[in-house]
Amino acid sequence: MKILHVLDHSLPLHSGYVFRTLSILREQRALGWQTYALTSPKQGAGSASEEDADGWHFYRTPNNGSLGLLAQMRATAARLDELAGQLGVDVLHAHSPVLNALPTLWVGWRRHLPVVYEMRAAWEDAAVDHGSTTEGSLRYRLTRLLESFALHRATQVTTICEGLRQDIVGRGVNPDKVTVIPNAVDADAFSFGATPDPAFRARLGLDGATVLGFVGSFYAYEGLDLLLEAAARLLPRHPNLHVLLVGGGPQEANLRSQAQDLGLGERVIFTGRVPHADVQNYYDLIDVLVYPRKSMRLTDLVTPLKPLEAMAQGRVFVASDVGGHRELIRHGETGFLFKAGDVAALGQEIEALLERRVEWDALRQRARHFVEAERTWKNSVDRYREVYRRALQALGRTAR
Repeated sequence: MKILHVLDHSLPLHSGYVFRTLSILREQRALGWQTYALTSPKQGAGSASEEDADGWHFYRTPNNGSLGLLAQMRATAARLDELAGQLGVDVLHAHSPVLNALPTLWVGWRRHLPVVYEMRAAWEDAAVDHGSTTEGSLRYRLTRLLESFALHRATQVTTICEGLRQDIVGRGVNPDKVTVIPNAVDADAFSFGATPDPAFRARLGLDGATVLGFVGSFYAYEGLDLLLEAAARLLPRHPNLHVLLVGGGPQEANLRSQAQDLGLGERVIFTGRVPHADVQNYYDLIDVLVYPRKSMRLTDLVTPLKPLEAMAQGRVFVASDVGGHRELIRHGETGFLFKAGDVAALGQEIEALLERRVEWDALRQRARHFVEAERTWKNSVDRYREVYRRALQALGRTAR
């Protein structure tokens, strides 16, 4: 079977979106399927029609750097139509955002090919988070209509969690054509219970420190301002407390200013964005990972990858009780939850954890077992078998 994936972006860019994509491609190839990947103009300006990155081959949609949304979709459709004919594919598989789904639906109709649309997040909610619109505005309603249009017309729909599945069905989409392909991890790719490099710890000034940490992008919804405020409240009782923030993003300047205002000074270490190969070294320095996401539609519907990665590594962590976290984390068994937006509750949960270090080993083992038993990419990707079978059957086709 030949599957052509239509993507927003890919390697050499790094993101949770990219890592999920690579895991899907890897496991689908392990099933004996032929996979191809086309990126939209969102990959960035460039004239290349193909590119190799880290051992993967990608088809590109050329972009002169000045394409509007309609022009991006037209360019994606033209490139996709060309490739679908050239490669002789069986299934077109479009991944969020809907800007990829609409061109794919057109090519699917033109070539009588089934279209699977994988909604990883609702486009209207992502737009709200990044500040390009507000919930309830005309633009919000229009983007929601486009998303719903694509979901209704796709041959089959997949999504990443139960929260999004319920949202999709709530739009009137037939529940029988919606399948959850949950986020997962390659457990073997993570070092379980790794110890920190003493020289690296010393270089960052963390000898003897208790380290709270976060690894990822600094968006407002991640709630890192709550982490800093909780750290400031804990400091009098935990004088060796430090905060390690690994990554970067739109909120970095605000967080740096807040750290100074709270008197945390050099106790908060901003690493900036680091090479992916070096991230593990930073994880190893962190005693308690903190995921203080704020409650909004996006965080209540979507399950993140980071807590799964923490479980695979045997990391102790605290997370807010937004819907996306509750669907993923078993409180007291694989991690700990606190009331979203409540700084006092966050501080209390961190303090309780620090006082129960004797229980950490058992917690780590339970978390790792959960990942190995329920959240491996092999198990998740195996669900595409039925999705593709139904998609092909709907058009009276069978895979070659």
